[in-house]
Amino acid sequence: MTETKNSGTISTKQRWIAELAKRKRDKSLTPLAHHIDLAWLREAHRQTRPGATPGIDGVTAREYGQGIEPKLVSLLDRAKSGRYRAPPVRRVLIPKGRGTMRPIGIPTHEDKVLQRAVVMLLEPIYEQEFFDFSYGFRRGRSAHDALAALRRAVMWFGGGWVLDVDVSSFFDTIDHDVCRALLRRRVGDGVVERLVGKWLRAGVLDGGVVKRAGRGTPQGGVISPLLANIYLHDVLDVWWVQDVQPRLRGRGFLVRYADDFVILFEHEVDARRVQAVLANRFARFGLSLHPEKTRLLEFTRPRGQAVRRDERPETFDFLGFTHFWGKSRRGRWIVRKKTMRSRLSRSIVEVDRWCRRNRHEPVAAQAAALGRKLRGHYAYYGVTGNADALGEFLFRVRQRWRKWLSTRSQRGKLSWRRFMAIEARHPLPRPRIVHASR
Repeated sequence: MTETKNSGTISTKQRWIAELAKRKRDKSLTPLAHHIDLAWLREAHRQTRPGATPGIDGVTAREYGQGIEPKLVSLLDRAKSGRYRAPPVRRVLIPKGRGTMRPIGIPTHEDKVLQRAVVMLLEPIYEQEFFDFSYGFRRGRSAHDALAALRRAVMWFGGGWVLDVDVSSFFDTIDHDVCRALLRRRVGDGVVERLVGKWLRAGVLDGGVVKRAGRGTPQGGVISPLLANIYLHDVLDVWWVQDVQPRLRGRGFLVRYADDFVILFEHEVDARRVQAVLANRFARFGLSLHPEKTRLLEFTRPRGQAVRRDERPETFDFLGFTHFWGKSRRGRWIVRKKTMRSRLSRSIVEVDRWCRRNRHEPVAAQAAALGRKLRGHYAYYGVTGNADALGEFLFRVRQRWRKWLSTRSQRGKLSWRRFMAIEARHPLPRPRIVHASR
């Protein structure tokens, strides 16, 4: 009952902040931090993922939640008085694909709570600013919404020219001074500014050494996605709406999910003009585009019923899917999606590593865990037309599981017949389409 009451009170405050932001567009809002009180911090703690990996202090969400009231009182006092010290994040490397690793920064749970509290304060403001074509890390929006919007635009245009953009190490190269300056355009509260500055300067604990720099915000931080959206809103979105679109000869469409975005143009001349100035635009804000991964390609609908191999239109990747022209059941050319080969390979490698590490666990426990992995994969990649890739993933998972189960026995390699008998007792979930084409 108390949690429901707190949530309702906070929602009311957030609606008031949103209305204030609407009334005072293009103005810096202050004061704001007075909205953060004990009830606000309790809700921030409730919204913070309980099973997350702990930060450098080793304190889990459950441990922090024991006797939490005095801790929140102390946290609130330190945050408001300026005595709060943002601890460095703990660096963890996760596989990215093609043998590379992605650094993730893990804050302490207390730091996550305070970051969540500030996010809860800033979201109502910036939701009045952000454009509809921005989808990443926003409430009520998903990657599949972005994919659907892109598909509708391509079908509406009948194809066109696609500018496929890759921002080099975006989260690692965000300029701290630029980020704070962009924040001040809408937020003039000293407490909030000070906290954001501390998080940007907190640094990363890597190999026992704290490393600090004037650039970057760690992926994994609660506030990092919002800061990224604020940054790219000015760098890209506002520029696109105010400066680029009015000068286009034909239609243009931008869809962005965090730092992943593609731009669709009706005319080649528009595409090449934007391509020519895009790198300079990003350089003004300390960002760079990957010279090899950023490319312009023709993606027009094929003509006729058959297409020669040398005339097949190019494909492009976005949000884990390869987009290509294919035939519908009625024989019409439509935009289809399939799992990117690099993402499929990465997922298979991760399953193989998991099976190797857990091969001595009970078979029932292994089957349950693999089932969760498969259902998670289907939940994202289960789109209309992607059944072949889903089936291949299931087959590869079964291959890896059988391979590592074989190492448990002195009888040699586990035959498919014996393996299928195990599967009959512990079946893995079959592929399913979760997202119909929109």
